[in-house]
Amino acid sequence: MAATSLGPSPARRDILTKRVRLLVAATITYNVIEAGVAITAGTLASSTALIGFGLDSVIEVSSAAAVAWQFSAPDHAVREAREQRTLRIIAISFFALAAYVTLDAVRVLTGTTEAERSIPGIVLAALSLAVMPFLSAAQRNAGRELGSASAIADSKQTLLCTYLSAVLLAGLILNATLGWTWADPIAALAIAVIAVKEGHDAWQGKGCCAPSTAAAAPKDGTQADACGCRPGCDCC
Repeated sequence: MAATSLGPSPARRDILTKRVRLLVAATITYNVIEAGVAITAGTLASSTALIGFGLDSVIEVSSAAAVAWQFSAPDHAVREAREQRTLRIIAISFFALAAYVTLDAVRVLTGTTEAERSIPGIVLAALSLAVMPFLSAAQRNAGRELGSASAIADSKQTLLCTYLSAVLLAGLILNATLGWTWADPIAALAIAVIAVKEGHDAWQGKGCCAPSTAAAAPKDGTQADACGCRPGCDCC
């Protein structure tokens, strides 16, 4: 019975590790700037959605910092030993994000706050919507080849930030043009549900199969990748 690949070679693993470190550094840098702009613009416009988006950026920084801590270890065995703790930190980040987004959405829907138009907020949301998908895809691909569930979980956190950017952008535009203040919190509640699911998966350690263990080839003859995932499977 044929066995699947044992994962990347040590040289390739080093390249992927450096790539993850670079992507995490870029994610942290961008999110620190994003948090400062969003919270400032949200305060000026009395926009809880913008302030919530800024706090999401802070949560994203904590998630990325956990991955940076894991991959700061020069030894591969140490990085693997830190994987579970990193996943727990990322899971808590997801749950914290879901809790805040839910509270923020309820606060807006009950009419306790009414945001003003924010052009800086619209520009920031549009920029994040353009940048975040590329960061997420690059980190997901590197993590998938490396067999790192934590890198993939963090890429999902970045992807969730993309969804929030789209929700925020739609809400800000609808509020600025039509006065539809309810559009953003309704969509945000759907994002909160997704965040809870991703947090649960990260807590359970789901997301990628470690490539360090040989596995039997699928009976149907399809080829598994470095994560042990066959084409069409979304386990990674």
